[in-house]
Amino acid sequence: MSVKEQIARELNSLSKTELKQVVEYVAFLKFRAQIKPISASEEAEIAALYAEFAEEDRQLAEEGMSDYSEVLGKEDVQ
Repeated sequence: MSVKEQIARELNSLSKTELKQVVEYVAFLKFRAQIKPISASEEAEIAALYAEFAEEDRQLAEEGMSDYSEVLGKEDVQ
């Protein structure tokens, strides 16, 4: 029995809900097949960009923490 025949036999025994899950899984497999792996040079570019903006990101996060702490303090009072 071929793989396609085995799949068809199994599909015939599934409920409508299970068939919907199979369709979603097949769509996921097709999507995953389209994803191109990152090359070493692309990975190096991403790492360089991360390093370039890391300090700015840290500063922005620190600035946002004071606002966040203030909001949390107000919620504790209420």
